[in-house]
Order: sequence, then structure tokens, then C-alpha cells
Amino acid sequence: MDSTDPRCIHAQAITTGAAKANRAVLNNLITLYSKSNLRPDAVRVFQSIPSPNVVSWTALTSAFSNSPLSFHHFISMLRHPSRILPNAHTLTSLLKTCATLPALAFGVQLHCIAVKLGFCSELFTGSALVSLYFRNGLLDDAKKVFDEMSVRDAVCFSSVIVGFAQNSKPIDALSCFVEMRRSGVMSTMVSVSGALRAASDMAMLEQSRIIHGHGVVTGLNLNVVVGSALIDGYGKCGLVGNARLVFDELEMELNIVGWNAMMAGHAQQGEHDNVIELFTRMEERGMVPDEYSFLATLTAFYNAGLVEETEIWFRRMKEEYSLEPCLEHYTCLVGALGKAGCLEEAERIALTIPFKPDAALWRVLLSKCAYHVNMDIAWRMSDRLLEINPMDDSAYVILANAYASAARWDEVREVWKRMKDKRVRKEGGRSWIEALGKVHVFLAGDRRHERTDEIYAKLAELMEEIEKLGYVPVWAEMLHEVEEKEKKKALWYHSEKLALAFGLLNGTAPPGKALRIVKNLRICRDCHEAFKYISRLVEREIIVRDVNRYHRFLNGSCNCGDQW
Repeated sequence: MDSTDPRCIHAQAITTGAAKANRAVLNNLITLYSKSNLRPDAVRVFQSIPSPNVVSWTALTSAFSNSPLSFHHFISMLRHPSRILPNAHTLTSLLKTCATLPALAFGVQLHCIAVKLGFCSELFTGSALVSLYFRNGLLDDAKKVFDEMSVRDAVCFSSVIVGFAQNSKPIDALSCFVEMRRSGVMSTMVSVSGALRAASDMAMLEQSRIIHGHGVVTGLNLNVVVGSALIDGYGKCGLVGNARLVFDELEMELNIVGWNAMMAGHAQQGEHDNVIELFTRMEERGMVPDEYSFLATLTAFYNAGLVEETEIWFRRMKEEYSLEPCLEHYTCLVGALGKAGCLEEAERIALTIPFKPDAALWRVLLSKCAYHVNMDIAWRMSDRLLEINPMDDSAYVILANAYASAARWDEVREVWKRMKDKRVRKEGGRSWIEALGKVHVFLAGDRRHERTDEIYAKLAELMEEIEKLGYVPVWAEMLHEVEEKEKKKALWYHSEKLALAFGLLNGTAPPGKALRIVKNLRICRDCHEAFKYISRLVEREIIVRDVNRYHRFLNGSCNCGDQW
């Protein structure tokens, strides 16, 4: 029998008499049995202890971590005649189980016990509470626990940074990372990868580069987790070349997560050849493609507008690799078919998939109907979106744009009236651009920026110049009855145009470098048309990451082929 086998160690303890006389030995045996997945033996050892102490009970509850049985044993401890109270390790283990299961209600009760016993400020217990609240979306409660901790180490900061990043609060995550560095707390692979995720979610290129530099100085850039986050971050910022440099440096050490991140970066740009090349090399290395590998592949073909290849790889996923497609895979297939104008087939697939279609799938199909001006299917897709969420403004906006594209202005007015009667408000567009390490956010018609007068003057200059090149405003986003002059001005001052004007005015990127803008919604057709002309006018590459995809404007055209 292996000398590391807990049964062998247990036998030796019995032979020497240590198992009978030494409670610490039995406590260690409980832990050893649980680590070897021999939990019934761990329970029997515990039951053999005449007077179990808090360490014994903690070992038992920890043996059943990630299982409701840990709660059962904890309650048994509290009800035990010896009135044993938990220590910080007991609560930490249980809180981690609450976060995993999840079991928020039980976790809140544990929090109360921690307050009464004074363990909330303890490092590990505090960090476990922070993780629990973040896991359940209770950001204010998580931050409150963190702020009340008297001592905070790398684990605590990492929990907060990752928590904010995972809950779509990138600015808060980056602010916490800065606070950690100012506090003199050393970075870890968790905090650095969390900060990179936050920066990439905002497509903050300069922040990603700064964190990359920090990783180089600390040596964390060679860590697989950080490396994968760097690949993902540069990919989401549209710098696939930079992502590829990191990938090539760590290629031999990366696991499938890193390979998938690199493929996803190429896929967002529609670079299907690079995705297939990586897919083939990954298999040659002995890695087995998973659902994320195929999602990257299907996304690449979808973004490139290659419907036949999308269908082929969708079938390969099921037939050759025995992987069941998820809703996201079906959305790529439906989107590719819709992009090719096969709207009836796309609708048929959407209605027969083995999942309940979500809003994203119906929205993709609705936008393709709008592009191809198929109003019968577009109306049905709009209704399906409203069945999921009656207040979904996109169901009205995209449908109105489709009618406007067909110059059916009576129907446009009817859609807007229906939207008004239902008291549905169009979500406000926000665009942001990074300059000298600071993020500048713009709203439509925004006049809050300190350089507003200069921005508006620059934008007026741009719009007048592109009109000379042949630009004609696209009215689809506007109400038909609005006066033409008013519509023109309203289109001029969309958030993405203001961000672009500021970027050109401020010299955000050096000459010859791309200007990068992020928008919270789908870029409107007029801005899309204007950006094509502006890229030609200023002889600059303009990259816009909207809610759907990347748009790369260069020399008067966009890589999306005017479909998004």
C-alpha cells in the first residue's frame, strides 16, 4: 500500500497508539481522508474522537465542502452539548461553499455569526464574504465588507478586482487595482488577470498596455492565466497582432483557454483563415476542441459572411466531435443564414432549436430582416422580442428602421406611436474613447465636456467636408415628421460622432495609428455611413466596437460589409 494513502497512515497510527491518544492525529486523518475522496472514512474517524474540538468539526465540514452536508455538520456542531463555537477557518470554508452552491441565505446567517464573533475583519473570512456577495451580484455589500476590513492583503484585493470585473463594473475594478498598488500590496496572477479583463471590457487599450508593462516588471506576464487574459484583452481592443505576439511567446505553456482566446480575437475580426489555422494546430498539439473553440470558429465565419462554411462547421461540431451546440452556436448559424438572405430558413431553425431562444437570437434575426427589408418576418421577430421583454426598445427601433429603409413612413410613425403608447424609452447611446490613460464618455447631444465648443466645431467641419465627398444623411434612425434641418443636427451629434471628433481633435492616437471607440449600443446606420467617409477624409483607420461586433473603417469602407 502506498505510504501516502491515508489508510496506511491510519494503520500506522493505530499500531503506535497515536490514533487513540492524540486528537490532533485524528483531525489530520479526517483531512487526509477527505482529500483522497474517502469521506465515509473521514466521518468514521470523526465519530471515533471522544471530545471533538473546533479543529475536528472544521475538518469535518471542510471534508464536505461544496456540498449541503457541510451545513448539516456545522449545525450539528452548534447544537453539540459542548457548545463549540466556529473559528475563522470554519466560517471561511463554509462561506466558500455558500458561494459555490449557491446558498446566499445561509451565507448571510454566517455573516451574522462572523460579526458577533469578530471575524469579519479577518483576512480569509473577509475575502470569502466579499466573494460570496460578488457571486450573487450584491456589489454594495461586498464593497462594504471590504472597506470595513482593517487589514487587506493580495487575496482581499484580488477578490474585489475580479468581483467588479465579473459584474460589469470595469472602472471600479481598475480603481481597486490602482488602490492595491498604492497600498504597497503585491500583485498576483488573479489581480492582474482581473484588471486586464476590466480593461478589455471597456476596450481600454492604454490601460491594457500599462497592466501588461506591470506584468513584465513583476514577471507575471509569463504566467499562463495572465497570458490568457492579455490575449483576450488585446483581442477585445482590436489589436489582434499584439494578442498574437503574447500567444506566440507562451504557446507551448498555454492551455485550451489561451488558444480559445486567441481564436476569439481573430473571430471578432472575421479572420476565419487564422482561426482554422489555430484550430488545426491545437489539435496537432493533442488538445481536444471544446464548445468555445467551435464558438470562435462559427463566429469567424458568421462575421466574414460565409454561410456555407458556418453550416459545415456547425455539422462537424455535432457529427465529428460529439459536441452539442449551445444557444450561442445556434445564434451564429441563424445570423449567418440571415446575413445571406435565407431568412425563412433562419426563422425555421430558430423555432426548432432544442432551447428557448433568447432576446439576442431574435434581435440578430430582426436586424437581418431589417437589412434585407423583409417586413413580414421582421414584424414577427419584433413581437417575439417583446414577448421576452415588453420594454425592449430594440424591438421597436430596429423595426422602425426597417420600415424607414423601405420608405414606408406611415408604418414608421405607427411603430413609434406604439412605442410611445407603451411608454418604452429608447436606451441612451453612450460612446467612450481613451486619451492619455483617461476614458472620455459621450452621450448624444452631450455638452458636458470641458472642450465642448472645440468638439462641436471639429464635428461640424468634418460633416461639411464629407458632404462634399458625397455623404448623404441616413434618416432611418429618425422620426419622419421631424423637420429635415432638425434631423440633420440630431444625427450630427450622436455619441460616437462626438467621440470621434474629440479623438481627432485631441490627437488620441499618433498619426497613422487607429482611433478606437466603444459604444454601448449598435452603431446607427448614419454614423456607420459617416465614419466610412471620415476614414477616407482624414486618411485614418477608425475602429468601433459596438454591442454586436467590431467595425474597421478604412479608405471609405467597413469590414462588416454594411451588415451588423
